[in-house]
Order: sequence, then structure tokens, then C-alpha cells
Amino acid sequence: MAVRTLLAATALSVVMVLLGGCFAAQPQDIEVFLRPDEADVTGEDYIIQPPDRITVVATDVPELAAGETQDIRPDGFISYEKIGEIPVAGKTPRQVAEMIAERLSELYKLTGDYPIDVRVENRSKLYYVLGQVRHQGAQIFTGRETTLSALARAIPTDYAWKEQIQVIRPGYGDAERSRIFRLDYRDMVIRGRTDQIVLLQEGDIIYVPPTVFAAIGMTLGEIVGPIFQAGRAATTWGVGP
Repeated sequence: MAVRTLLAATALSVVMVLLGGCFAAQPQDIEVFLRPDEADVTGEDYIIQPPDRITVVATDVPELAAGETQDIRPDGFISYEKIGEIPVAGKTPRQVAEMIAERLSELYKLTGDYPIDVRVENRSKLYYVLGQVRHQGAQIFTGRETTLSALARAIPTDYAWKEQIQVIRPGYGDAERSRIFRLDYRDMVIRGRTDQIVLLQEGDIIYVPPTVFAAIGMTLGEIVGPIFQAGRAATTWGVGP
């Protein structure tokens, strides 16, 4: 009887926590998110950071004619034997190309308006999908991810509360609060609702909560599982009655 009462109280607590958390969103917060047709994304403004990978191609430089690829070190540098270390973190690909061209021009005759080509493989810009999805965790941010494309890639599970998904833009610093709006994935997919299809930003979080009954089941499993395991262990060792 005591165990049953404990389980019922636990289940009620889970329900209260879920209801309190899932309705923390504010509908007007969606206004800080751009629609896909409202933003032009170009590579010119990309800021390089560790652990991005860059490939430098220079047809006038024999050792770089086929391209040389390096991972940006944690200190933000790459290095070459003949021109030394290059600080690349915090700079755009064009700025890096100009720095490398300036140093190489002392050793080689460079031709053309853009003798150095810097190509970047993004590894540092991320967004996150957490909760009841098949593929959760950090995802590479390219600048064109939307709420729909992110969820379609992550794939909500059968335990997902698809009507109460939270899209979160964290606030940085004491003066900036987080922005959160509720997304109804079922409305989006089944009914073609497009007003919640917005562009994500680097660092955004999509949280897909479990349904109330799924959360209760998982919580009870965490409580009851160790009890059953202890009982089986005691029986195995001959401790039980």
C-alpha cells in the first residue's frame, strides 16, 4: 500500500512538473525568429572558429596548388612551414585569404585578384534538438535550418508530446532573457501550418518533451526498476524468503 501511494504521488508530481514546464512559452516570443524568406544567408559573413576545418588553395604556390586542409587549433591558429602561424579565429574566410596572400606574396608571385581561396567546413556553429527524438544532440548549423527541417531530421518518437514542443533562443547575459515559443508539430505536418516554420539561429534549442503518460512510465521505471533488480539479486544470492 505504501509503495502504491508513493508511485501515485510520484506520478502526480511528474504531471505537475510537465504542465508547469511546457507552458512556460510565450507566444509573442516567436517574433524574434526570422521567417525563411526574410533572411539572406551568405558565406561572406561566416566567422571562423575552432574546431572548423579550412582548406587553402593557391594555384601559384606548388605546395598549395591541390589544396591543404587543416583543423583550426583550440588557440585559433593554423600554421605553415614557410609563413608561420596564422590567427584565423574570429575572422571571415576573405580576411584569412588576404592575410595568407600578404605573407605568401613575399615568397611567390601571386596572380589574379583573389590568388588565395579559403574553403571552410563548418564544425563550430551548432543548434540542439533534445528530448523525445530519434537523433538528438548537437547539429551542424548552416544558416538555413528551420524548425520544420530540424524536427524532420531529428524525427520525434512515439513518446513525443508533439503539440508542446518548445523552441528556445537562450538569452546571454543578465539583461537578455531567453525567448521561448510553443510549436505544434502535428498542426505543422498534418494541417500544413506554416506560421511556426521559422529560421533557427546558432545556439537555438528545440526541446521535445515526453507525453504525460510517457513521462509517468519513465519515472516509474526509474523507481521500480532498481527495486526489482535488488529483489532479483537477493533471490539469486539466497537472501529472499
